[in-house]
Amino acid sequence: MGELAEKMGVRYTEASDERVVATMPVEGNRQPIGLLHGGAYVVLGESLGSMAANMHAGEGRYAVGVDINATHTSSATSGLVTGVCTPIHLGRTLTVHEIIVTDERGRRCSTIRITNLIRDRA
Repeated sequence: MGELAEKMGVRYTEASDERVVATMPVEGNRQPIGLLHGGAYVVLGESLGSMAANMHAGEGRYAVGVDINATHTSSATSGLVTGVCTPIHLGRTLTVHEIIVTDERGRRCSTIRITNLIRDRA
C-alpha cells in the first residue's frame, strides 16, 4: 500500500479490473481550518490510480505516475471519504484513471485524474 497511504489511514475495500475503492479518515488529515487537506485527496487518488495501473500492468511490469490533477468541489470535515477509481484508458504503456472522492453523505468532494506509465522490470 505504501508508507504515506498507510500513515494517512487509507483502507482498500475493493479491487478489480473495473474499479478500485478505498476509504480515508478526515480526522488526522485536516488543514488548520478543519477541512480535509487538498493534498490528502490527491494522496488518496494517487494511491488508488497507481494500484489500478499496477494491476493492469501485469507480471514483470510496473506503473509509475507521470501526471495527476485534482479539482476540489466540496469539503469534508469529519468521518470518512471514499475514493472510487475507474479506468478511462488502459493501454500497453499508458493508463488513465478517474477517481471520484465523496464524503459520507455522498457529496462529490474531489475529482482526480491520473496518468501512469507502464514499464518493464529490469
